[in-house]
Amino acid sequence: MPLVESRSSLVCRTIGIYIGEMSDYSSRPSSAHHIPMDALSEVLQDFRLSGVNYGRCELRHPWSIAFPEQPLLRFHFVGQGPCWIHTEAQGWQELRDGDLVLLPQGIAHRLASAPDVAGGSLDDCQVTKLGSNVCEVVREGTGATSTLFCGSMALGACALNPLITLMPPIIKGCDVAGNDPVVGPLLAAMTAEAAQPQMGSATILSRMADLLTARLIRCWVNCTGASTTGWLAAIRDPHIGRALAAMHRDPGHNWTLESLAGLAGQSRSIFAERFSAVLGEGAARYLARLRMQLARELLGQNGLSVAEVATRLGYDSEASFARAFKRITNVSPGVVRRTIPGRMDMNFGF
Repeated sequence: MPLVESRSSLVCRTIGIYIGEMSDYSSRPSSAHHIPMDALSEVLQDFRLSGVNYGRCELRHPWSIAFPEQPLLRFHFVGQGPCWIHTEAQGWQELRDGDLVLLPQGIAHRLASAPDVAGGSLDDCQVTKLGSNVCEVVREGTGATSTLFCGSMALGACALNPLITLMPPIIKGCDVAGNDPVVGPLLAAMTAEAAQPQMGSATILSRMADLLTARLIRCWVNCTGASTTGWLAAIRDPHIGRALAAMHRDPGHNWTLESLAGLAGQSRSIFAERFSAVLGEGAARYLARLRMQLARELLGQNGLSVAEVATRLGYDSEASFARAFKRITNVSPGVVRRTIPGRMDMNFGF
């Protein structure tokens, strides 16, 4: 039986690029025949960013720039200070040379050369557009120069949203940059590519940004500690992780409890009990929520019809999909399709 629920310098030389790559779940090969032991690699395999801003930034003290809240991942890498970051929850924190800050949910924050510098914004800088989604931002001053690398990213698919939701609002310091020797050279390579753009630079930068974010996520997963329940515990579990990765890789597949238990290398009863114990819900409920999460994106950003989304996500009819969607989200798929805006204006991540 199918697995269903019981009811049937910031001088900011900022080089930004914008790409549009929505994952096509219908074209993915079924993962039922090949699931690697490393479940996180499987979840990250098709990781793409639908929007990327990347910039090399230089600012002369005194400077202060506010970053408003937005539904995008952000990161800041301090090549050379001084630099401080302020968030509502944690107040002012000093960033040292080589520190990397990741803000997974894009919360509002402020960067400044010192905590006592009066509030400022990008409007205080000289901004020069260099091309499509490319700009140079200059902040003059009389003191020391701060060099930063700033990025703003949007996920191209919802496969990682459970992980992003689990992350703390701010991940700071050498727990990332210091534990991954590739991050520094990767940022340097992105800077070199952005400084002298050539044919194909947009694609190259977007792929490097994909790699950078995936490495940041992996570093965080490795450094988070031994969770006993939740998504992190599941992705680390050698049995549950393989089944979880399979559902994320091919959410429209006709999964059954038996087929997932087989991937996990466990009996049906042991798998069902372990899955519920770790994730706090059964596999059927988890899969249904994952499908609806993906459906919201496909309906809103890709503009697909309700029938097309239903087919991609493994439903036999538009009516059965619509019932499941409304039961889980409390709204109809038609309402979501009409009201969710299309691709956002990233405004260079600032």
